[in-house]
Amino acid sequence: MKRILITGGAGFIGSHLAEKLLNEGNDIICLDNFFTGNKDNIRHLIGNNKFELVRHDVIKEYLVEVDEIYNLACPASPIHYQYNPIKTMKTSVMGIINMLGLAKRCRAKILQASTSEVYGDPKIHPQIESYWGNVNPIGIRSCYDEGKRCAESLMMDYYRINKVDIRIGRIFNTYGPRMAINDGRVVSNFILQALKNEPITVYGNGKQTRAFCYVDDMIEALIKLMNSDFIGPVNLGNPNEKTILEIAELIVKLSNSKSEIVYKELPQDDPLQRNPDITLAKEKLGWQPHTDIEYGLKKTIEYFEKKINE
Repeated sequence: MKRILITGGAGFIGSHLAEKLLNEGNDIICLDNFFTGNKDNIRHLIGNNKFELVRHDVIKEYLVEVDEIYNLACPASPIHYQYNPIKTMKTSVMGIINMLGLAKRCRAKILQASTSEVYGDPKIHPQIESYWGNVNPIGIRSCYDEGKRCAESLMMDYYRINKVDIRIGRIFNTYGPRMAINDGRVVSNFILQALKNEPITVYGNGKQTRAFCYVDDMIEALIKLMNSDFIGPVNLGNPNEKTILEIAELIVKLSNSKSEIVYKELPQDDPLQRNPDITLAKEKLGWQPHTDIEYGLKKTIEYFEKKINE
C-alpha cells in the first residue's frame, strides 16, 4: 500500500487513475482546483476512507507526505487552455516546480503527464521520443505546448541535480467516459453533435490524422511507467492512426445519427499528423494498447447519452 498524490485527480484521466489505484488498496489524495475537473467524476469515491479530496491549485505550494506523485494538473483541450493562456502556463511551470519540490523533500517518485503536443506540427512521422519537435513558441497553442516542454526540462534538471526519482510520459489523444462534454476536442465534439443530429464540424479537409487511445489502456500505461525503472520520456498512445474524417463517419454510424458532415477552416497551428511510435513503451514497460476503437467509442457514446439525458 502506498500513499499517492494525484494532481488534477478530478479530471478525465485523473479520476480513472484515482479509481484504479484506490481499487489496488492505495491511499489516494486527489488534488484539484476544479477549473476543468468535475466532482461528478470522483463522487463515487468520496466516502472511501482511503480517498481524500482536496480543493487546491498547484500554482500554490502544497505540503504532504506521500510515496508517489502523478502530476496531471493542467487543462488539456484547446478551448480550455486558450481561455486563460497565462494561467495554463503557470499551471504547467509553477505546478511542476511545486510538485518537484515536494518530491525532493519527501523522496517521492513523481510522474509528469506530458503530451504529444511537445512535438508540435511534426516533420517526422510517426513521432519518436528523440525528436525535438516543431513548435511555434508564440502561437495560440504555445501556452500549453511550451508549458509542457518546460515542465519536462524541469523534471530532467531535478533528476540530474537533485536526484529526484522522475518519470515522463507523453500522452497522445485519449478518449473515453468522463470526457468533458464541452472540452471542444474531436471525439467529444463529434459524439455530442451526432447524438443531437447536428452537423458534424470537421476542420480542414478531414485528412489530418490522430491516434486515439482508450482511457483504460492509458491508465495501465501510466501505472506501468510509474512502477518501472525507466524515467522516459516515453510515448503513451495508440499507434492505430485514423483520419479525422474516419472518426467522424464511425461516430455517426455507431450512434445511429442522422448528422451530416460539414467542413470548416483549420485552426492555427493545428497539427496535420500525430501518431506515436511506441517501440520504447513496448520494450521498457511491456505495454501496448488493446482496446478496439469501435468498443471504446461505443462506451464513450453511452456515457455521453447518459450525461445528456440527466
